[in-house]
Amino acid sequence: MSNPAKPISINQNQDYGSTSTRQDISIPINEPNSENSFTREEHVETIGNLSLIRRVLFSTKLNILLILLPFGIASHYLRFDDTIIFSINFLAIIPLAKLLELATEGVSRRVGQAFGGLLNATFGNAIELIVSIIALAHGELRIVQASILGSIISNLLLVLGFCFLIGGFYHREQKFDQTVAQTSSSLMALACIGLIIPAAFNVLDLSRGTAIVLLIVYILYLCFQLGTHANLYADENKEADSSDDIPMSLKQSIFMLAFVTLFVTFSAEYLVGSLEGLVEHSGISKTFVGFILLPIVGNAAEHVTAVSAAKKDKMKLAISVAVGSSMQIALFVTPFLVLLGWAIGQPMSLYFHTFETVLLFISVFITSYLIQDGESNWLEGAMLLATYTIISVAFFLYPDAAGPLSDDELPLPPPLLQTSIILN
Repeated sequence: MSNPAKPISINQNQDYGSTSTRQDISIPINEPNSENSFTREEHVETIGNLSLIRRVLFSTKLNILLILLPFGIASHYLRFDDTIIFSINFLAIIPLAKLLELATEGVSRRVGQAFGGLLNATFGNAIELIVSIIALAHGELRIVQASILGSIISNLLLVLGFCFLIGGFYHREQKFDQTVAQTSSSLMALACIGLIIPAAFNVLDLSRGTAIVLLIVYILYLCFQLGTHANLYADENKEADSSDDIPMSLKQSIFMLAFVTLFVTFSAEYLVGSLEGLVEHSGISKTFVGFILLPIVGNAAEHVTAVSAAKKDKMKLAISVAVGSSMQIALFVTPFLVLLGWAIGQPMSLYFHTFETVLLFISVFITSYLIQDGESNWLEGAMLLATYTIISVAFFLYPDAAGPLSDDELPLPPPLLQTSIILN
C-alpha cells in the first residue's frame, strides 16, 4: 500500500508596493511511482492590477513615449499633416513593442515550457508582423519587402554590433555557446539561400513554394529548440526569465496582450496610411522608410534587451535576441507574408533586386564569420556597425524606381542566352 501524501504548509508573505497578501499553501508531496503522482508547475507569484500597471509603466524609460499614443490617434482623426501623423505614431509604437514583449513572456510563463516557448518564438517579432500585414493589405509591397530586409540586416549588423561594442567596453573578451551560434548562422545561411534563389527567377510560384519550405524549416527549428536539443537553450531561457521580474497572472497577461495589440494595430494603421504623404513631402524614398525607419519601431525593445544582456556578459542571451530575431523574420515572418499575400490577392514575392540580395548575402556572411568562433570583442562590433552605416547610406541614395517587378516584367536573360536567341 502506498503512503498517503504528506502536506507541507508554506507561509508566503508577498509585498509589492501597496499590495500585501499572506497565503498558506499546502502542497502535496507524493512518493515516487505513486498512483497519485503528477507533474507540478512552478509557482509564479502575482500582484494586484494597480501595482502591475505601476510596475509595467516604470519598467523602462522607453515608456515615456506612451504619452504620444493618444496624440497619434487624435492626429489621424484631426487630419494633421502626414509627416506629423507618421512621426507621432512612429514614436508611440516603440514602447508598445516592449509592452507586447512583457505580455507575451507573462503568458508563456503560465502555460508551460513547451507552449510558452512556441508562443515566444511566434510573437517575438509581432510589431514587424502587424505593420507588414497592414502594409500588405494596403498594397504597399515595396514597403513590406524593404522592412523585411531592413529588419534582418539591422538585427544582424546594428543590434549585434552594439552588443559586441558595448559588451567589449565592459569585458575584454566575451564567450558564448559555439554550437548554438553555428546552428543559428547555418539557419540564417539557409534562409539567405531561400531569398536569393527567387531573385534569379522572378516567378511568383517559386516564391510561394520557397515560402512553404522555409516555414517547414522553421517548424523543424522549433522542434530542435524546444524538444530534442532544449538543453542547449536552457541557460538562455533562465537568463531571459531573470531579466523580467514582473509577476503577472494568466488573466492579466492575456488582457495586457490583447490591449497592447489593439493599440499597436491602430498606430500601425495610421502610420502606414501616412506613408504616401510622408514620401511626397519629405523627399525620402519608400525603400529608405521601409529599410531604416520601420525596423527601428520593431527592434527598439529588442535592441535595449540585447545590449543590456551583453553589458552583463550574458552573450548567449544577446546572440539569441539579435540573430534569433533575424532568423525568425527570414524563416517565419517573410514566408507567412508571401502566403498571406497569396490568400488576399496581393502579389507578394521573395523577389529582391540584385543590389538588395548582395547586401543580404554580405550581412549574413560577415555575421556568420564573426560568431562561429564563439568569441566577441569591441572591434568586431565596430566592424558590424561600420557595415550597417555603409548600407544605410547606400539605401538613402537608392531610388524608389527599383521597386518590385510584376510577372510580366521578367528580367532579361544573360547576354550569352540573348545571343543564342538572336542566332536562332
